[in-house]
Amino acid sequence: MTPVIAITAKTEELRNRPQTTIPNTYAKVIEEAGGIPFIIPITDKKENITQIARFADGILFSGGDDIHPRYYGEEPLADMVISPDERTEFETALLREAIKLRKPVLGVCLGAQLINITLGGSLYQDITSQIPNPLNHRDQHNITIMEGTMFYNMLISPNENEIVGWAPPTKNAISIFSTHHQSVKSPGKGLIISAASSDGVVEAIELPDYPFLIGVQWHPEREPESEYTRLLFKALIKAASQ
Repeated sequence: MTPVIAITAKTEELRNRPQTTIPNTYAKVIEEAGGIPFIIPITDKKENITQIARFADGILFSGGDDIHPRYYGEEPLADMVISPDERTEFETALLREAIKLRKPVLGVCLGAQLINITLGGSLYQDITSQIPNPLNHRDQHNITIMEGTMFYNMLISPNENEIVGWAPPTKNAISIFSTHHQSVKSPGKGLIISAASSDGVVEAIELPDYPFLIGVQWHPEREPESEYTRLLFKALIKAASQ
């Protein structure tokens, strides 16, 4: 059967009414990779969260605003747009249920940060003020994939039958598009860094000895034509099919 991928979303006020919203590109890349996208609204009902985790073959934690620093034991040090606590609480609970069930998980931007915080890690609250000579992380730039990681095997040395016309990048570096001002500082329990940019900013994390739990700091869904986007989402769908 075609795997169902649950995708988290945010709540916005539109015409004075709360709406569940998410860019269509998330659903599109899931469909193009061979999965069925399933958008899930925020809920605080524990039984529903448990059922969502059981129902979904995989879960994609989407991008969004900043998680309040108190979730990793800090006070705000910089200007930020805070994501509602109800979203953080919901997604944290959902991630914990997914991990219990060993369901495949992909976190994008905020989703990667959520994975890190849920597993006990911390964040740089503002790259430009906390990291010396940073790159522009609201633009296209290169990242380096760490050898020996699941991410490396997925993007740098995939099965040659996975994608037509694929060729390995030079020096394990690929070009990505990101739009963020925060990033992983201390990786959470068990997590390893699987990609980083030249300024030392963590660009991807993963949990070894787990079927598929990966967080990427960039937005692959905004580059659906990228071979690396296709490889990433095909790997998610493959893991969700098993």
